[in-house]
Amino acid sequence: MLFNSIEFFLFLPIVFCLYWFVINKNLKLQNFLLLTASYVFYGWWDWRFLSLILLSTIVDYFVGLQIHKEENTKKRKRWLWLSMGFNLSLLGFFKYFNFFITSFIDAFNTVGYEMDYFSLSIILPVGISFYTFQTMSYSLDISKRRLEPTKDFVAFATFVAFFPQLVAGPIERASNLLPQFFSKRKFNYETAVDGGRQMLWGLFKKIVIADNCAPYVNTIFENYGDQSSGTLILGVVVFAFQIYADFSGYTDIAIGVAKLFGFNFKRNFNYPYFSVNISDFWKRWHISLSSWLNDYVFTPLAVDLRNYKKYGIFAAVFITFLLSGLWHGAGWNFIVWGGLHGLFYIPVIFSKKRFTAISTSKGIKNTNSLKDLHRMIFTFGMVCLTYIFFRAQSLSHAIDYITTIFKGLFTSNVFDIALPNIVLLGLIPLLILCEWVQRNEEHGLSISKINFPIARGLIYTFLFALILLFGASPAPFIYFQF
Repeated sequence: MLFNSIEFFLFLPIVFCLYWFVINKNLKLQNFLLLTASYVFYGWWDWRFLSLILLSTIVDYFVGLQIHKEENTKKRKRWLWLSMGFNLSLLGFFKYFNFFITSFIDAFNTVGYEMDYFSLSIILPVGISFYTFQTMSYSLDISKRRLEPTKDFVAFATFVAFFPQLVAGPIERASNLLPQFFSKRKFNYETAVDGGRQMLWGLFKKIVIADNCAPYVNTIFENYGDQSSGTLILGVVVFAFQIYADFSGYTDIAIGVAKLFGFNFKRNFNYPYFSVNISDFWKRWHISLSSWLNDYVFTPLAVDLRNYKKYGIFAAVFITFLLSGLWHGAGWNFIVWGGLHGLFYIPVIFSKKRFTAISTSKGIKNTNSLKDLHRMIFTFGMVCLTYIFFRAQSLSHAIDYITTIFKGLFTSNVFDIALPNIVLLGLIPLLILCEWVQRNEEHGLSISKINFPIARGLIYTFLFALILLFGASPAPFIYFQF
């Protein structure tokens, strides 16, 4: 079920009314309703894959109890490896089986051993990368004695499958989300209204910005050999806003829906295109994933490699970003995308300033001003370069795309740019302006401080009109494929 579908806008009010007006006095029934609604939400796509979520839930629920109960360190690690092995095997089979098989065959063919290619028709379950990471962090935190397991299976199952963030995050930690299932929820009008505003802002970004960027970007990347250098560069820039509006739009809707039910999710985006360097960017982009990798990959590696000082930190950062690339997709282009971000960290690591962790979910005050504009543009340019590998269908496609850009720089049609439609030319700058003005607010539509109801109403009406005007053909969210 898509957030931008008719089905969801029928589904949400039904669940909301049952939750607040029928069973609002019974916490356990509320949790059970959310679990049922979450399974309906996910099963709407393909009910067969509900078995994977349920199986992952059962394994990590019982493994968590065993890890906590076990005092012997070696035995506790065995239970942890059972959880890690199960979840990574699940993820590896459905997401990476064909990639590893073809890479293995390519390696042998390169050295002269001819092998036939084969692959399986494996459907990638939506959201598998998100909920497996969420359950793995639960087991890891219990193993490190940072968290006590819950004995309430329904609450734990709802934590794993909670529908607002099930298929594309944020990747919530048990330490933040799980206790909320045990706290009495009371309807808060102001919080619900702010959740509605954040949903509206997310729908605007997704439907009006991202879905209008998609046809332009698709045409350029599919026909890159026929385009000028200027058009190819502009295509990458437009894709940068497409993927940001698409993914952060999903996050805004997810956080807004959670607020409607009395839950608080961690922030996942903090205006990343106003970053002044790559380190700053990764503190603002997909914060739930980057903080997960920081805590469970980078920090342990940095500790193990501490004797190598800055070189050890660089190795830890580079490995972390390679894994980030692999998490995003089963392809060498994604691995190169991650590797480039790791390489771009070299100036940060070897600078005289004290090196800090690669990401944080803590609040970042946006003190950047227009005097930092040149740094923001340079950082945005580096991010756009990596986006070529992210958007391309393969590594060879990305390399050809970049080669075509450089070849076109020496031709007369370098500035012959195929502009996107007039909607994007006007609305992308509007998005940038709104987020710049709101850069110290939680989201772009945090306008409760405007004391003129008519002004707020006009803003809501304008956004609703744009959504209705451009919402005829809803498209899946990009991060569903991860």
